[in-house]
Amino acid sequence: METKLKALNELKKMMLIINPVSGRRTSLRFLPDIIRIFNENSYFVSVFPTGKRGDATAFAYTYSADFDIVVCIGGDGTLNETVTGIVKAGSTTPIGYIPSGSTNDFAMCHGISFDMLTAAMNIVTGTAKSLDIGKFGDKYFNYVSAFGAFSWLSYTTSQNMKNVLGHSAYYIDAVKDIPKLKSHHLKFVADGISYEGDYIFGAVCNTTSVAGAFQLPDNMVDTSDGVFEVLLVHNPHSLIDWQSILTGVLTEDYSSPFLELFNAKSLKIQSDVCTDWSLDGERLDGTPEIEFSVLERRLTLIS
Repeated sequence: METKLKALNELKKMMLIINPVSGRRTSLRFLPDIIRIFNENSYFVSVFPTGKRGDATAFAYTYSADFDIVVCIGGDGTLNETVTGIVKAGSTTPIGYIPSGSTNDFAMCHGISFDMLTAAMNIVTGTAKSLDIGKFGDKYFNYVSAFGAFSWLSYTTSQNMKNVLGHSAYYIDAVKDIPKLKSHHLKFVADGISYEGDYIFGAVCNTTSVAGAFQLPDNMVDTSDGVFEVLLVHNPHSLIDWQSILTGVLTEDYSSPFLELFNAKSLKIQSDVCTDWSLDGERLDGTPEIEFSVLERRLTLIS
């Protein structure tokens, strides 16, 4: 008995937060094998399944500091909740991520395997790297906050449609939402430089991939350099303007006069109306004035 207790005490403690309904609902099918991989590599696993929005934040806030690692299984929204809980708790526990969502921009940016068993094995054999976290008012985001054209798709596209069609569901839903497109008149102050105009889309991000639609240049994005990448799309007035925007996005050539891409350590945005935002794919009500800041190298990711 004493030998067994000693062996148990030598195991590393893992907090495993799982969203069982994310993506194509495959996470539960792979859960026994995922736990087996962790057990065979000296982890004692405690499973925390989420049942509603906010559960992952509550779990991580309350318990993350008591574990050697927190592993999140879910989509970008579940990961956002998990990281938010860790940051709000003041915890420094490292995190691992097993993507099971529909888009998984965070995983794409950081080279995390979409195969769940491979991602699990990479956590136990991987190395630690520090990442920046964005602060949006009193909220946090791992990789992107966005407004405008199609930024709402991640939370308006039905979960059943995403489960059946995967990432293609967003494109199908986007077609019917084209009539919703409208410009937003905003004022930006980024590191003391002012920008003002009518924009149909904007993103403050720390990633090379935004919603699978925008790919930012790899040589511009460093996820631990203490700065955001800011992408703004001006309001087009003709089909030629739209062509300029789409060509720039598809070729990753942001020299179009309708596209602005720059870096900023801090950002303040003002508008006459409250613009809705999407934080890591989850809807958030905006306010007439919003401040962004970077929490430099705040998160430790094992991958």
